[in-house]
Amino acid sequence: MKIVDLKCALIGLNPIARIVTDEGISGYGAVETWKPTIAPYVLALRDALIGSDPTEVERCMLRIRPRGAFKPYGAAVSAIEHALWDVAGKAAGLPVHKLLGGKVRDRVRVYNGAVRFPLKGQEPEHYAENMEHMKAASEGFTIIKQGIAFHSEQKRVPGFSYGDISPVHEHGGPTDRALLTERGLNHVIACVEAMKDVLGDEIGLALDCGPGWTVPDAIRFARAVEPLNLMWLEDLITGDYTPFVNADLYREVTRATATPIHTGEQIYLRQNFKQLIEGHAVNIVGPDPCDVGGIAELKWIAEYADLHGILMAPHGTANGVLGLAALVQVSATLPQNFIAFEYPVGDPAWWYDIVEGLPYPLVTDGMIEVWDRPGMGIDLIPEAAKRYLREEDAAFFD
Repeated sequence: MKIVDLKCALIGLNPIARIVTDEGISGYGAVETWKPTIAPYVLALRDALIGSDPTEVERCMLRIRPRGAFKPYGAAVSAIEHALWDVAGKAAGLPVHKLLGGKVRDRVRVYNGAVRFPLKGQEPEHYAENMEHMKAASEGFTIIKQGIAFHSEQKRVPGFSYGDISPVHEHGGPTDRALLTERGLNHVIACVEAMKDVLGDEIGLALDCGPGWTVPDAIRFARAVEPLNLMWLEDLITGDYTPFVNADLYREVTRATATPIHTGEQIYLRQNFKQLIEGHAVNIVGPDPCDVGGIAELKWIAEYADLHGILMAPHGTANGVLGLAALVQVSATLPQNFIAFEYPVGDPAWWYDIVEGLPYPLVTDGMIEVWDRPGMGIDLIPEAAKRYLREEDAAFFD
């Protein structure tokens, strides 16, 4: 089998990579909805892959892996990697999890990072009301993540910090960083307490915090919320589109508190997790399979983290339904340091009408049953998807 073409189309908000082979098998991989401009980066890797055997996934990856980088530029490499595994599974007649060593769990836990309800304001009562809606969601989530502080509009509350906050959300991720005022710190704590009052000890609460905190504020906050038994504090120091790790700063925070500290969504490749893991700089790592270099890369990181007693909670909020399939396949194979992965949704909602293979209901009691269809197990329906193609992408399914 040989690769005869690599295509990329923007379907809705997701750039979708398609590997085309000489045996009529195609594989698909998705880029996050936040990165519609990544399609040309996918196509820039085409010539490196033409003529290669797509079932030799690692050999193909050696050709393109050096051309990725921290979020968002690892997305092109990651989408292609997913498409390669999709082809390999379809060619073998096996689900991808079998090719990764086989599943060790029949159901995978997800946490809510994408089923959102509008916040009516930035006061504790607004966060409590929002948690009521999430708690009542039909998916029955057992872990819910909420954005706070620099990862939310809380940073615009008058008197929140001593810094100059940008007037709008910057394209490519937030860039605000500042020392909090005492009032600002107390406000964040009050909002977190209000959410925990709603969730109690039935549902775990994780917090997406930044990046943007200073180390002293991060330590003060992490210690203040220790009695609340939070799942984790995510991306306090770096994260999102930050093109570096700062493991030494995370280690200061992690060593100062019993509250679990989490980061990793923007990081590309296993080598860039080395200091976080070997230095025990965090308690939990959260690579995104659509940014880190793919699902095999994510599994390697999970296994290395497990050797060091570090937990795993992969990111994935904007990965769409094809990205969801990749998360299900790899999460089924991860060691017992796996907690849950961040549940993505189809955006727009018509994505559910242009794919086949998704079970219904998809999430029950916060869990997804691992499916055994060949490849990633989810396929685009060309005739249904064609109506949503842009004019310049009209030949995507040819």
